[in-house]
Amino acid sequence: MSNILPKRKLKRQAGFTLLELMLAALVLVFGLLAITALFATAIGNNGRSRVDSTATMLSQSVIEQITAVLARGGPPAITDCGQPPTAWAIDTSVGGAALSGSSIDFTQTSPPAGYHMNFVVCNGGGEAGTQALYDVRWNVAQISPGSEPQPTYLVTVAARPQGMTPGRFTFALPVTLRTLVGPQ
Repeated sequence: MSNILPKRKLKRQAGFTLLELMLAALVLVFGLLAITALFATAIGNNGRSRVDSTATMLSQSVIEQITAVLARGGPPAITDCGQPPTAWAIDTSVGGAALSGSSIDFTQTSPPAGYHMNFVVCNGGGEAGTQALYDVRWNVAQISPGSEPQPTYLVTVAARPQGMTPGRFTFALPVTLRTLVGPQ
């Protein structure tokens, strides 16, 4: 017999080293933090979109009320859901809140009576839900002479939220809508 010893097979280490495991955990943690930040941003933007949508719907409601009154029909008031509810009179005569270019000027500290309101909007059903306050202002300008069967008016309405705490997602520009009201 020979004195040759059998060759030993070298075994490769199976599994992960501690360093590899820590690196994988670190990558996972950074990925989860990025997803968490993404969700926080999405939730904040959703809230801001809700504020903008409410301001748009409120401006549209005021425009519809003014249009109805100028077209010789419809009630000249709109009621909010405050406690108690307030019926806001909507003045439709020529005049109104100050304009800055084609938008309502919210720097005017005291707009004329009948051309602004602090409208309470209920989210989620009256007393049980949350309430938001919107500053709504409008301007009615006559743009054609009154010799026609009915003059033509340019109606500008803007709404912006009030009393929001300053924050990353709470900044909202006023929503301004404009329409022409005249003979059909």
